[in-house]
Amino acid sequence: MKITRRWLGGLLAGLFAILAVTGGAQAAERYKPYVLAWRGNGDAELFREKVDEVKQSLADAGFEVVTVFNPYAGSKVKVDGVDEARIVVFTSPAIKKVAVMTKYGAFAVPQRASVTRVGNDIQVAYYNPVYMAHAYRLKSDLSRTAEALAKVLGRIEEYGAKRGLTKRKLRKYHYTFGMEYFDDVYELASYRNYKDAVAQVEKHLANNDLGVSKIYRIDLPGKKQTLFGVRRNTLAVGGDKYADDAWIMSNVDFEELKMTPYLPYEILVDDKDVVALHMRFRMAVSRPSLRMMGKKSFMNLMPSPKAIEKVLTLAVGGELEE
Repeated sequence: MKITRRWLGGLLAGLFAILAVTGGAQAAERYKPYVLAWRGNGDAELFREKVDEVKQSLADAGFEVVTVFNPYAGSKVKVDGVDEARIVVFTSPAIKKVAVMTKYGAFAVPQRASVTRVGNDIQVAYYNPVYMAHAYRLKSDLSRTAEALAKVLGRIEEYGAKRGLTKRKLRKYHYTFGMEYFDDVYELASYRNYKDAVAQVEKHLANNDLGVSKIYRIDLPGKKQTLFGVRRNTLAVGGDKYADDAWIMSNVDFEELKMTPYLPYEILVDDKDVVALHMRFRMAVSRPSLRMMGKKSFMNLMPSPKAIEKVLTLAVGGELEE
């Protein structure tokens, strides 16, 4: 058979197309921030049963249940359609071991599951451990944690992003030009040493008029690191709405499947320094498909990053820059 230049060109083009497809298939695995574990119709009684079930299932599977709390108790603002919500914060020795290998990786120690009731629609969900592992640049993808959660809580679908994000995108994530990366943290305060920093954070979280309260505390063994989960109910004390958990969620959590496991916000004592993830990273990576402009967009939250930095700084005894 005579091989012409045209025939050879066509053959090469076909081979390149095949390589592009197969290579794309390998590189195309995408992740979304939340996992819907269970969904069904039920009333307030079933909601409470599901909260107890999630807590017990996690404990039976060997996870350490840190706390169960109501993120919207006493809130002045109602999140779109949400009648009741509970968040279960949990962790494990394996998660802690991996998390502390990365600078600021400790923010991945508290994993979060939720039960949300929207009328008669009850949703059990959790933050996707694999998504978080890549976004927080961990040395492991927490796939075993993800498998365990799928087994004990369930796994129907991932949600929270239109197409999802690849590992490569997540590990260098920022929403757009000029926006913060994972390690561009809020620097809230600095104290004489680790012991003093923890004591000062405890003191100020327990006694402030900012509407910022402690939800949990996790000390990391062998590390001078302590995590605090906090609730910002700032509107309840006449504070800035742009820092309020419920007000912020009312602007971003408007789709059918709820992103309740976004909460609560974390503060990290890292040796003598007190830091928190920047809202322009933490919210953006947890809500990557939210538009920049428009009625339901990040534009509504423009003052929130600065408001959150201010209220968290004061809530841990830090000083505001003039």
